[in-house]
Amino acid sequence: MKHPQPASSAGYSCPTPDHGSRSPRVLMGHGGGGLLTQELIRSVFLKAFGLPDEGLADAAVLEPAAGRLAFTTDAFVVRPLFFPGGSIGELAVNGTVNDLAMVAAMPRYLAASFVIEEGLAISDLSRIAQGMAAAAREAGVRIVAGDTKVVERGHGDGVYITTSGIGHVPAGISLSPDRVAAGDIVLISGTIGDHGMAIMKVREDLGFEADITSDTAALHDLVAEILRCCKATRLLRDPTRGGLATCLNEIADQTRHGLEIDEQTVPIATAVAAGCEVLGLDVWQIANEGKLVAIVPASHAEDVLRVMRDHPRGRQAAVIGRVVGDHPGRVVVRTAIGGRRVVPMPVGELLPRIC
Repeated sequence: MKHPQPASSAGYSCPTPDHGSRSPRVLMGHGGGGLLTQELIRSVFLKAFGLPDEGLADAAVLEPAAGRLAFTTDAFVVRPLFFPGGSIGELAVNGTVNDLAMVAAMPRYLAASFVIEEGLAISDLSRIAQGMAAAAREAGVRIVAGDTKVVERGHGDGVYITTSGIGHVPAGISLSPDRVAAGDIVLISGTIGDHGMAIMKVREDLGFEADITSDTAALHDLVAEILRCCKATRLLRDPTRGGLATCLNEIADQTRHGLEIDEQTVPIATAVAAGCEVLGLDVWQIANEGKLVAIVPASHAEDVLRVMRDHPRGRQAAVIGRVVGDHPGRVVVRTAIGGRRVVPMPVGELLPRIC
């Protein structure tokens, strides 16, 4: 009996696209966990973050400093991916660094997870990774672990990033709503609404002549200066989604005190105020990505304000109000014409895909 001859390989093809590693766009094969996935990780992420290829282990082994640690995680889904002042990459690093900073932690390590849409330009992904690397270097934090997944075209907005962070909390520092007392002073580190309006300007092609730039920035160094000046600092918050209105309402609710804010002292850039007026938006509800609200004892307020203004991230810092025993859980604003109004907690999402 004649034995069959081995089938020829001619006519067979590999289901992985040829030369996928040289494709200018993300392919579904890049999410398959095989060769293309490893090539993407090496050529984009390890290269950008300056990480060695040590077998692409499933976890990073860390040696944290002794004492208290802070841990946080956040997801970023901004659209467009690039905007004046930064990109989703800078947001992912700065946002997580700031979450740590608001509990007085000095950031040490980040991990990042990427959900990438099929068809995203590799050059754009590399630009995002490079932005993350630059932001991490500026913040003095290391990106030590991560993951990638690819979803079908039309099932994402280019890329979604989730970052987790670990930081070290200095001894002797305790920030808590329980420490806030009537008579404490409320400060903000600078102008509000910059990030949200920068996103809107690009997304809606508004054509404002004035330059509006996102305020995305890491705030841990500013926090360190505030705490050096005033270890008795009560509370720190960053007014991101929902803006200053949400931030102040959360503080009032958590502390069960009232807040009295002077409308005229809240710093707002002229271009941002004009853009909000044109669009019918409340600037108090617009997101910020590089500002903080601090509550400190009245006896330290002037010193803290001076320290904030001496820092590059706090040049336009201002005292905007105080904690009161009246109307617990509510934020009341003294208006420019001498009236008073309650600032409600925003309902729903004012501007989608902003952070």
